[in-house]
Amino acid sequence: MRTRTMASLAVWVAALSLPSLTFAQPPSEAKSSTATPDLSGVWNVRGSPATRYLSYSFSKDEPPMTPWAEERFKATKPSFGPRAVEDSNDPVNPTTLSAIGCFPPGMPRLYLQPFPMEIVQTPGRVIMLFEFSHFIRQIYTDGRKHNTDLGATWMGDSIGHWDGDTLVVDTSGFNDKTWLDRAGHPHSTDLHLVERIRRVDQSTLQNDITIEDPKAYTKPWGGQLTFQLRPTWNITEMVCEDNVNFDQFLKNEAKPKK
Repeated sequence: MRTRTMASLAVWVAALSLPSLTFAQPPSEAKSSTATPDLSGVWNVRGSPATRYLSYSFSKDEPPMTPWAEERFKATKPSFGPRAVEDSNDPVNPTTLSAIGCFPPGMPRLYLQPFPMEIVQTPGRVIMLFEFSHFIRQIYTDGRKHNTDLGATWMGDSIGHWDGDTLVVDTSGFNDKTWLDRAGHPHSTDLHLVERIRRVDQSTLQNDITIEDPKAYTKPWGGQLTFQLRPTWNITEMVCEDNVNFDQFLKNEAKPKK
């Protein structure tokens, strides 16, 4: 009897040492209330007749420009929007044959290019993979400060933190080589971008964008983008140069020399 009692006690002690077997909770109970929200997936901008302006700008109203920005805005000749012209000088989508184009759109304009993006999350980082020319944006959420050693860049330096179910992204460190949108609104190296990104429901992602640039605009402005989840889509190859004048270049410049 004593032997059986001791054996039973040994089994009970062993069970206590395996809490994952003895005290396992149902998934709904075991899930932490502080779990990081999941924004992952392939997303595409969702438009409507009321938000048709989102194809070229973040606001249907003209932002309040400073004289510095107005001068530069008048010099832009976009290929999209109400000011579109045939001889566009858009550095991303020019319409003149002599223009190479395909310069990086920068942020936040990259959102307005009519191609999807994929969000991938890893511990301490949210990665945006854009189909347009396969640009990559990295948003660090590990608590680091802005990297001021990089100098001015096309995409800026992005850091973020979670505010409940919302990813708050702070981006600075831009160069001034890009337009803010496809309508030709300029910006300076003082550009500061703040985004609040959250998953409204399983199939909807919302991004509230605030643009601050005291050299170019008298007050902050911006808009809201809504993205639709595309669970069956993949990010595919997209080479910008194929859509500008590459075929003509091959015809005129790359033909065999006699």
